[in-house]
Amino acid sequence: MGKKKNKAPPVLLQRLGDHFGTDPGALPLVERSFAKYDRPNLHQAIMEIAGAGVELLGVIPRNDYEPVTLARIVRQASAKNMDLGPVQHVDETLPGNRRMACVKRGLFLFRYRDMPVAIMQDEERFTSSPRLTIEVMAGESAAAEELLRRIEKETLQGKAFRGGVISLKGDCHRGFAVQFHQLPALAREEVILPEDLLQRLERHTVDFSRQSGRLKAAGRHLKRGILLHGPPGTGKTYSAMHLASRMPERTVFLLTGADIGMIEQAVAMARILDPATLILEDVDLIGTRRENQMVGANAVLFELLNQMDGLAEDADLLFILTTNRPDVLEPALAARPGRIDQAIEIPPPDEDCRRRLIALYGKGLVLELEELDDLVRRIEGVSAAFIRELLRKAAVHAALEEDGEIVVRDRHLAAALAELMVAGGPLTMSLLGASVASED
Repeated sequence: MGKKKNKAPPVLLQRLGDHFGTDPGALPLVERSFAKYDRPNLHQAIMEIAGAGVELLGVIPRNDYEPVTLARIVRQASAKNMDLGPVQHVDETLPGNRRMACVKRGLFLFRYRDMPVAIMQDEERFTSSPRLTIEVMAGESAAAEELLRRIEKETLQGKAFRGGVISLKGDCHRGFAVQFHQLPALAREEVILPEDLLQRLERHTVDFSRQSGRLKAAGRHLKRGILLHGPPGTGKTYSAMHLASRMPERTVFLLTGADIGMIEQAVAMARILDPATLILEDVDLIGTRRENQMVGANAVLFELLNQMDGLAEDADLLFILTTNRPDVLEPALAARPGRIDQAIEIPPPDEDCRRRLIALYGKGLVLELEELDDLVRRIEGVSAAFIRELLRKAAVHAALEEDGEIVVRDRHLAAALAELMVAGGPLTMSLLGASVASED
């Protein structure tokens, strides 16, 4: 009888054996998991370290319930249940409306410090909070550990997120997802504030950021906070967004509403992505005096205070807080040095600003106004939001009156003003930040 032919090993085991030139089952392995939101950063880190000579293989398990690991691939019995196939990718969103196809599951074969190494990347399945897993295999334990530490360090630097506008969305499993946003492109002339006030805002934020290197070298601390306060609709959030857009080198974190409870996670990420700006809208919702708060709100306030206190002085983090109610704001937040360095009031627009706002919100319309001076006087005390709505309603009145180009005249503005100030009642005026006296 003829001799039995040796059965060829499973293809993935064979590829690993060829890559290492030895039995891979005897080689050391180290592993690490990462949060799912870090997939773009992990992908960039591995690809940059691996370089152009990397060979990327797809691994397809015959049973979806079997985990895909290097430990299983290097054993003949379990390797036969895994096939070579296409590399699975996930199309991830990045800042600036960019996209990146990132490996979901794949086996990386390359040389590191002139030694063959392998990395298996996969994603946990059948769990409420899946994480990304990587295993590193090398000829020596020290080499595998060094490569893993480098991947970890470069992933945590968050290169894919830098310069982006980020919000964090919590889930019911105490995890969170990262979402990206676009700041509106606001020209300086579109920020309708008194010039001295706008310069003061810019000096503490934009100008400070430009000089941060020199200030740090001179021993000045870089962490800082400003509180923008004033009636609703005066442009606090608008001003904050403008300031952030003027500092594109900084990563921006937006925390509004329920997401303000993610302050610990946001500050932790901001430390890594330094320089960064954190914008917390309506901070009075968590920052009212302690005796007026519910337990949950107090916990968030304390976390905010702890995070601001715990920052190193050379951490280039800028906190921009907004509130409509500075009178009820927690004194420890508003007054203690090192938390908030500058409180700046954003008042209702003065006469010059009201004129500029009418021109700004009248763009795209034909304004034929003979009683503009009287209108500007009558709307003293209103907010920018009120003027924007006034021009919108006037445009509707004008559009209904005649076809073609929308021409807004005095009567259209008068009708819109009556609708807002009389028919709308006190609630509408309050919602739009108006504090004018009733009409004669």
